[in-house]
Amino acid sequence: MGAVAPSSGALARVVTAPVPGSGDPVVVELGPGTGAFTGAIQHRLGGRGRHIAVEINERFAARLAARHPGVDVALADAGSLAGVLGERGIERADVIVSGLPWVAFGENERRDVLSAVVGGLSESGAFTTFAYVHARWASPARQLLRSLEARFEEVVVGRTVWGNLPPALVYHCRRPAW
Repeated sequence: MGAVAPSSGALARVVTAPVPGSGDPVVVELGPGTGAFTGAIQHRLGGRGRHIAVEINERFAARLAARHPGVDVALADAGSLAGVLGERGIERADVIVSGLPWVAFGENERRDVLSAVVGGLSESGAFTTFAYVHARWASPARQLLRSLEARFEEVVVGRTVWGNLPPALVYHCRRPAW
């Protein structure tokens, strides 16, 4: 948990916007924590597709599984995404949504997780994550953006979500560079 308050509904709507409104997509949620994005993903899926939540904290994982029985909760590190997908017979996800606290990660951990994201995302897939506006110019946030730009052909920084505490911005990433 790397936030002063749970992510807001306003942030959840922006982060989960790439979840398609039709078809049977595979959606992976990294670091769901207390589930701020989980409900929004479930709402967007409307009973379709698969929703896999990868959570490293055992307590959070248990609560999430109890609160959202339709979600496949994997107690695992986000860096082991390939194994989580492989255990489920899934090659790649259509959408990966991240609630991970990037600022708390070292360079190696960030590299490993982003490599797992790129490796686990379909060619036409989308990856979203967020950062806090007040820290946008700090070294870890700049490093995250550079890392995203090195791994995706398209990285769009969304508008500020003022309805979150603290205000946040969302990175929308498409076309992983394998």
